[in-house]
Amino acid sequence: MSNGKIAIVVDSCTDVPEADIERFGMYVVPLQINYEKESFLDKVTISAEEVYSRLEEEVPRTSTPTPAVVGEVLDRVVADGYDQAVIVTISSGLSSTYDLLRSVATGMPHLRSVLVDSKSIGMGAGLVVLAVARMVEAGATLSDIERAVPGIVENTKVFFCVNTLDYLVRGGRIGKVTHAVGSLLDMRPVISCNEDGVYYTVAKAKGRRQSLKRMMKCAMEVAEGFDRCVGAVVNAAAQDEADAILAELKAKAGNVEKWHTGHISPALVVHAGPGMVGVGFQKILS
Repeated sequence: MSNGKIAIVVDSCTDVPEADIERFGMYVVPLQINYEKESFLDKVTISAEEVYSRLEEEVPRTSTPTPAVVGEVLDRVVADGYDQAVIVTISSGLSSTYDLLRSVATGMPHLRSVLVDSKSIGMGAGLVVLAVARMVEAGATLSDIERAVPGIVENTKVFFCVNTLDYLVRGGRIGKVTHAVGSLLDMRPVISCNEDGVYYTVAKAKGRRQSLKRMMKCAMEVAEGFDRCVGAVVNAAAQDEADAILAELKAKAGNVEKWHTGHISPALVVHAGPGMVGVGFQKILS
């Protein structure tokens, strides 16, 4: 018989702010960052700063958590007295983390789980997590959350710009032809996730400054369609630009009830590179 307690389990690339992880008692499953001679656990045994410091000598690769690590986290959830969990991951269109967590969770008969594919990345996924966390805090049941998830995902949108396309190419996220043309003309894409949770180019602009402006314009068009919303601005070693963007958006978006800010995870740094800035909005549904 259920005791009514619902745990929240997330992967490390959802980029939920540390204060919110602590507030809601979330369990975090770390992805892996793999160098030629050693591997690290995202946000656990390596920081973003350490990834930056090693980029010139080696750009690592990332991989899903190991089944053993996932099992350890879910075992801890059960040991802490939970028999229900909501498990939220970054997009299944960008990573097989969702499939892995679903597989491991299915093999745990004492833990009833709802798996949530955020169809997003970084703080876009984080906003989905936080909407779920607010429902848990308000006393929602697992069935309530399961019914609400499609609307939460559909009404969450994130946009980002990178300083160079090199890292997205290395990670296989964009093609070499797109990279060559973009680099030659200094055309910078504004990137988002489509309804399948896969990267696509929303717009393009020439140069860094114009691309950031275009990103803000794209994000504001989304925010203006919401009566009430939550906003987020994140970055990778681009704090000054992120602060300026946040200040500008705060002045323009009067319907944002709460702002989240932060730095992206080390694993996402591997794919986006230093200089990434992202903006996200999520409609408040209740």
